[in-house]
Amino acid sequence: MGSPAGKGLLQRRSQSGRGRAGTLQKGVEVSRIQRAFSVGAFGLSRLRRMIPTRWSITAVDDIISARLRERIKTYEWIPEQRVYSLEAMGNRWVVLMSPGVWTYESIEAWYPGTTWNPTEDVAFVGDWEGPLGRVGYAGMGGCYYAARLAVTEALERERRQARVLVLREIHRDQIMPLGVWLVRESVRAALRGRPARFDTLEEALEEAGRHLDLPLRFWLRVSETLGGGRQETLSRYL
Repeated sequence: MGSPAGKGLLQRRSQSGRGRAGTLQKGVEVSRIQRAFSVGAFGLSRLRRMIPTRWSITAVDDIISARLRERIKTYEWIPEQRVYSLEAMGNRWVVLMSPGVWTYESIEAWYPGTTWNPTEDVAFVGDWEGPLGRVGYAGMGGCYYAARLAVTEALERERRQARVLVLREIHRDQIMPLGVWLVRESVRAALRGRPARFDTLEEALEEAGRHLDLPLRFWLRVSETLGGGRQETLSRYL
């Protein structure tokens, strides 16, 4: 095994965290690390276990993005408000980045009749973290960490820090569950595009609203990072 991943598999005495970090630093694709993690290829030999692929995917997304987050917090803030957007496979995505100390929030709106929403109302689910990260596992599951990985990768490439809000609408066009890979790759694709740039948060929110079906006021009522701490400046949307 001459590849970086192969060398990682052979490090029988390495601690699991050190092995994962070393593999990441050598530029191995995340999907390869996830497969190796699933078959118990990292850590002390006597403690290695096979785990479900779904668990390994989220664990690796979490570990790598948390490591990137710590580096990002040492960088300067982005210089302006940014709005990235994407529409694909029955999903609409908006990523809002603002100058400031790292915070991250992900919110999903599942339309009636979609996979995880059998009700007649739009169902919102979301989680967030501040500069110190999270204490417990995100209630919305692996999608939270998949999007966080895509966001931290983009900020690390730019060597910048930002407040980040990821918004996702899931419409009836998505007829089957597609896994967290859809979240990771969709947010990556959105962040590879050219953002709309603005001087004020209000202008950025107006632009974000143009890419979503649901009125902006619903998102702001759910958001912990926008609706909670900026009532005065955002009151006209509520």
